[in-house]
Amino acid sequence: MKTETQEFRGYGKRKELNAQTAVECRFGPEVETVLSVRCAATLTGAEAGNGEVRYYGKAHFSIVYEDAEKHVCRAEKGVEFSAVERDESVFPALTARASVTCENIAVRREGAGVYATALLGTDIRLYGEQNFEYLSGGDLILRRAPVKVLTAHLVAGTAETEDEFETEFVGDILQHAETVSVGALVCETGTLVIEGEVNLCVLALKGTALVSFERLVPFRIELPCDAAAYGTSAEADVTVTGASIRADADEEKGKCSLLAELTLSAEGCVYEEAEVDAVTDAFSVTNKTALTFATADSAGVGEILRVTERISGKCALSGPIDFSDELQAVTLPRAEADLVMTESGKRVEGVAMSELLVQGADGSHRGIALSLPFSVPVEAADASAKVLVLGMSARQKQEGEIEAEATLRITLQERRKVSARLVASVEEGEPLLQSDSAISVYIPRAGDGLWELAKRLNKSPEDVSASNPDIEFPIREGRRVIVYRRKNLS
Repeated sequence: MKTETQEFRGYGKRKELNAQTAVECRFGPEVETVLSVRCAATLTGAEAGNGEVRYYGKAHFSIVYEDAEKHVCRAEKGVEFSAVERDESVFPALTARASVTCENIAVRREGAGVYATALLGTDIRLYGEQNFEYLSGGDLILRRAPVKVLTAHLVAGTAETEDEFETEFVGDILQHAETVSVGALVCETGTLVIEGEVNLCVLALKGTALVSFERLVPFRIELPCDAAAYGTSAEADVTVTGASIRADADEEKGKCSLLAELTLSAEGCVYEEAEVDAVTDAFSVTNKTALTFATADSAGVGEILRVTERISGKCALSGPIDFSDELQAVTLPRAEADLVMTESGKRVEGVAMSELLVQGADGSHRGIALSLPFSVPVEAADASAKVLVLGMSARQKQEGEIEAEATLRITLQERRKVSARLVASVEEGEPLLQSDSAISVYIPRAGDGLWELAKRLNKSPEDVSASNPDIEFPIREGRRVIVYRRKNLS
């Protein structure tokens, strides 16, 4: 029995991993009371090895604190880190792409120093060749169908954006944080266009009071990609790798002009849909056959959906508060969230968090961590969820309790999986017993289609249709099928 095979050679997403690692930074004895602490981490590389992925980068810590004389100060330090995530299926030929976020941060005093410890969460995506062999022809009755496979094309690049805006007069900028939200991914001919905004949060000192304000800075990044075309899908991660904020104060007008200059780094993937004319089933009219099947699995992404929701409620607090405290600033807004299935449908559930800075009756400052849970209904299947927290505010209506409000900008991107089962090879078996009658009547199974019927009769679909031109599929119960066989008379 003659058979023909072909090999599909492509490149795609092979696996996704989630890892965690802790990084730590020490500050000196001048730190009396920590008011707020931020950790911004960036990766400088990720490499696949034998059974592991090694990734490394830098973590930048910034703290706002009070010294022994109740002066509000700031300090910054950076540390390098490296970590290993082990997985037996990883091998060196894979390409690793990773993105990192600060999931939690804690502060402790030990001896004369203060230690800030950040727990970093890393999402790792592994790309590599996805090759498979499939039956393409031969001396068989073949059932063909187009099989879709998603292939990946990696892109990367950097961009700069800036924004100038005016705010109330401030004396000193103490801390700033940047959170990126990707709102649109558009594939044009030869270009992946990434659009979104950076939520810039600034903590400043105004006299002896702490004030905070936010600014949404839009951005647009264009990455060249030969595979990009209208209709193709893509995903991308954008991080802020550098931020510079310059202030020009006008005391007479009581205003301050701020110029924010941001350096952005983008890593993306464009998914191209390939179509393989594959054989999904086969049989022989002369011999029994044993089929070996292959599975072509590929992963990609779908559309982006954005939802805006206003939330409010009573917060969980990391420390006590009373009416003698003056609420001054809400800073470092962020969120942790997941897409979950509930009895009422899909929802994005998580916690919006921030640092509430207050000044006590004695003039000293302290920071209190706020946590506001939320649950937002969404129309989504399997998707990744990212949440941007905007304009979070707090008030103390009842002593000892804080109520907060915030606007959530939720971005969902559908995860897409394509799976196909096709014939990889055929092994020839024993000859089939051939009937010597000129006509046979066959009672098929109800619901059979033309291919299922032809396979049971060991006839080509064309022969079955020619013998039974009035037959309708799927077959009704009680239907009879006539098989004619050509007889040679001697």
